[in-house]
Amino acid sequence: MPIPIENIYYLLCYAWNKLEEKERVYVSVDDKTELVDLFAKILINGTKILLKRGIDKSYIDYTDEIVGVKGKLQISQTLKSNLLFKQRTVCTFDSFSSNILNNRILLSTLYSLSRTKGLDRELKKELFKLQRMFSGIDLIQINNSLFSQIKLNRNNRFYGFLMNVCQIIYENTLPSEEEGIFKFTDFTRDERKMNQLFEAFIRNFYRIEQNRYTIVKKETIKWSFNSEDQESFQFIPKMETDITLENGTEKIIIDAKYYRETMTINYDKEKIKSNNLYQLFSYLLNQEDETLKTMNAKGVLLYPTIEKEYDLQYKYKSHMIEIRTINLNSNWKLISERLREIIV
Repeated sequence: MPIPIENIYYLLCYAWNKLEEKERVYVSVDDKTELVDLFAKILINGTKILLKRGIDKSYIDYTDEIVGVKGKLQISQTLKSNLLFKQRTVCTFDSFSSNILNNRILLSTLYSLSRTKGLDRELKKELFKLQRMFSGIDLIQINNSLFSQIKLNRNNRFYGFLMNVCQIIYENTLPSEEEGIFKFTDFTRDERKMNQLFEAFIRNFYRIEQNRYTIVKKETIKWSFNSEDQESFQFIPKMETDITLENGTEKIIIDAKYYRETMTINYDKEKIKSNNLYQLFSYLLNQEDETLKTMNAKGVLLYPTIEKEYDLQYKYKSHMIEIRTINLNSNWKLISERLREIIV
């Protein structure tokens, strides 16, 4: 059974650290809602909020051929084009405009989404209406590098949420066999993408929803090896935890693992996946630095499941090692309670 659409929305908003925006961008979800419809609803509702507030504008540099002189005169280009006798010049000048990167990405996403196969007809109509409200803004060929160029501040931070939505739509939209028509791929079927989402969700959930541990982070752990040849260390793989929770006296290392096929621990002959256990065990041993919290650090392997919860507990010296599962098909309140219980 797939993860409910509403829970996918929760996972994303935690992973993006955009819970406040989630409450503002209300999205009604039912069992019939497809993933592409969910993102269309989010983008439509979020764009309507943006338009009510007024879209962002900024100064943009233009270089153009004009009558007279404006801004900075581009002498060489003007002379090469033989424009002076026409009383025209090539100048670089700035203009206060809404045709900025944020708006171009948003409009281009509305455009591609409105031409996506399988999208609800009423949602398509809404997307077409919204596109007409972005006059003076140009379509753009989106690529991933553009999202890193977006500049946010206190006044336009709501764009951050919309750009997260645009990016996930872009990353999961492909051209179809019909020219000008797109198709949306279900990223929940991609184990690699879902593993990244699951990990980011768990980490940000603990950053936001608990105050027992003041530090919540990825942690780089150095191998407890000695070698006379220091250059040999470059061949050793990097150890980095998914989530480390820490305060003055306690420490927990969580390794979050997402598996698509069973959505639970793989109970074959090996029972728990051996590589997962080896990795967690290595983290615990190599992070020890003689302080009480590192010598008593707890390790947790956390898996999603939609069938049955597992709570397995083992001990190695002073380290507790736990195997936990979380049911992503359950009510969100139960998911939240389960995650809090794991770190008690």
